[in-house]
Amino acid sequence: MKSEPWWKEAVVYQIYPRSFFDSNGDGEGDLNGITAKLDYIKNLGVDAIWLSPFYTSPNKDGGYDVANPRDVDPRFGNLADAKTLIARAHELKLRVIADIVPNHFSDQHEWFQAALKSGRGSAERNRFHFYDGNPDGTPPNNWISLFGGPAWTQVEDGQFYLHLFDSTQPDLNWENPEVHADFEKTLRFWLDLGIDGFRIDVAHGLVKEDIHKNHPNPQGLSEALRLDFEMDVQERNALLLSVPFFDRQGVHEIYRQWRKLFDSYKDREVMAVAEAWVHPPENATRYVRPDELHQVFNFDLLTAPFDAQSLFGVINRSIQLNSSVGALPTWALSNHDSPRVASRIGDSESRALALFVFALPGSAYVFAGQELGLPDGELQDSDRQDPMFIRTQGETKGRDGARVPLPWSGDTTPFGFTTGKPWLPINQTWQKLTVESEQADPQSSLNFYRETLALRAEHLINAGEVHWIESPLHGKRSSDLLVFKRGDVTVAMNLSEKPQEVRIEGRVIMLSSGSLDSTNGKILIPAHSSIWSLN
Repeated sequence: MKSEPWWKEAVVYQIYPRSFFDSNGDGEGDLNGITAKLDYIKNLGVDAIWLSPFYTSPNKDGGYDVANPRDVDPRFGNLADAKTLIARAHELKLRVIADIVPNHFSDQHEWFQAALKSGRGSAERNRFHFYDGNPDGTPPNNWISLFGGPAWTQVEDGQFYLHLFDSTQPDLNWENPEVHADFEKTLRFWLDLGIDGFRIDVAHGLVKEDIHKNHPNPQGLSEALRLDFEMDVQERNALLLSVPFFDRQGVHEIYRQWRKLFDSYKDREVMAVAEAWVHPPENATRYVRPDELHQVFNFDLLTAPFDAQSLFGVINRSIQLNSSVGALPTWALSNHDSPRVASRIGDSESRALALFVFALPGSAYVFAGQELGLPDGELQDSDRQDPMFIRTQGETKGRDGARVPLPWSGDTTPFGFTTGKPWLPINQTWQKLTVESEQADPQSSLNFYRETLALRAEHLINAGEVHWIESPLHGKRSSDLLVFKRGDVTVAMNLSEKPQEVRIEGRVIMLSSGSLDSTNGKILIPAHSSIWSLN
């Protein structure tokens, strides 16, 4: 019998290299720092690591402004260090997933520098989106960057170029065959170096349409696309339906070609996961059709409030939609672009939700530091570096809080992350959240994650479908309890502020927090906690 692909129910550990571990004392994490901590990652119980960009970059947007996609930025090391990291990860049976950024380049990339030196209609400019302005001198349309401010910047000869993000990140023109060829070269470069897969940044953004058409509410659309948590959900969804530059049909032919490239590597199972936050949610399934990509992120889970109605809707819909195209869902509670889950919904709530989703079919993604229960770092505005903060003139705080470096050891900041000054300050309040401190505490978040992932590997991989027992649609009672069975494991989450009674067969093998009361097969689950029981 053919075994299931490694990625189908893998646990993937996301690393933001600049914030993971600094091996040379310059205040920034690096590739050698990651290599030094691979044993820690392996002992956590994950199957793969995903590395956010480490390519040559002026770092105007945390490395997502790539100046050379086929080399390592000196702040992170060099290609030899990348090879060493990949080789050591493979020794530990860890796959390596690399970020790839196909929507835009840095304005320091040689292509864009050549475009600036050439004139209207040149081959160099045709690699990007250069257009003449309107007769009144305004940009071609009124689109607003996701980072705030106009999505167009004017160059010396009067033309404008499109950048959906920062002005230092000009969007690429995927109607140009040169762009296709260059990215195939990049994919092969890293696959030949030993990479096992890719996370595709802004996967839904490569094809643009209606360039000369204005949007009726560009400011609102920009806010909706920045995951504005203060915006009404219905308002946000209505705006997302009107996006003129994301999720165009043409992106799918690009990924069909990439899939052929991936499948040509017969020595390994190459996978690709799409960062494609699209609306309505069923559109996301187009990215994981059998001849396209393997996974697509479930971003609705990153914004869902901690209530049974919302979480059941997001989870059940994701399972059903992915099943309709023969795929499995992905589950991520945090990433480098969103608030850390402990800050968004609370500490005990985040542990309860983690235990719940780790039992679901599909892949689980863990953002480095999530296993420690880290909240967002508390930063002064003077410390912030996110272009989102800069371009909105401080109106949007940006993503720096989720990117504060990890605390490793010791009693004082920077807690062993570096011997120098960390690129973002680490709060002294994290003294009890270091790896060293949590390893010694049996009740810590770190040990909770280790035990949970070990039990997941033992009892829940390839365990079959989810069978709901209690839910807003499938249960007999309160909307504060979600219960499902998968294989031999029954999973229950109490979302209320009071203990709830549930009848569970078998023995409880995992509890997210608190303590259980049990009599005659009935279990009183603590408030804001989850359990696994083994039949």
